[in-house]
Amino acid sequence: MTADVNRHVNLWRVAGWGTAVALILLPLIAMRFTDEVAWTLSDFVFAILLIGSVGVAYELVVRMTGNAAYRAAVGVALATGFLIVWSNLAVGIIGNEGNPANLAFFGVLAIAIAGAFVARLQAEGMARALFATAFAQLLVSAVALIARMDLPVGIAIFFVGMWLVSGFLFRAAARCDFMRR
Repeated sequence: MTADVNRHVNLWRVAGWGTAVALILLPLIAMRFTDEVAWTLSDFVFAILLIGSVGVAYELVVRMTGNAAYRAAVGVALATGFLIVWSNLAVGIIGNEGNPANLAFFGVLAIAIAGAFVARLQAEGMARALFATAFAQLLVSAVALIARMDLPVGIAIFFVGMWLVSGFLFRAAARCDFMRR
């Protein structure tokens, strides 16, 4: 039974890191076929650092806890943060990547990171931190929409929803931890 569990976990790790490698190779391959994709060496270095840091952070969480809800919460939060950074730098969320209003989204990420430090990565505190992050995301999106900035409503709803999903998963993880005591 233990061998099956280890093999199952290793397959998930291979799939995760395989996806990370594919995300790096995709623009490299695309550059062979189109002039629309023109990455520089610094673009690849940044992508490797960003994707690698998300992967390493998730690996550390997997080693830290066996709580599936906690792992899922971290996965959703890391994926959301990754998508905000990636889309913001690649094309911009509000207008284009040069729009200074996009800096507000990095403020949202700062709230998530600061909340994680304050919560000391404990599930109950992380739930509160992610709910605060969702609220900050909602405020940034509302201000952008009220100011008639070029923010797609669906993107705004998606990011708020992802932070909320992570918060609710952390809340579920906290309940599991409480029940084990």
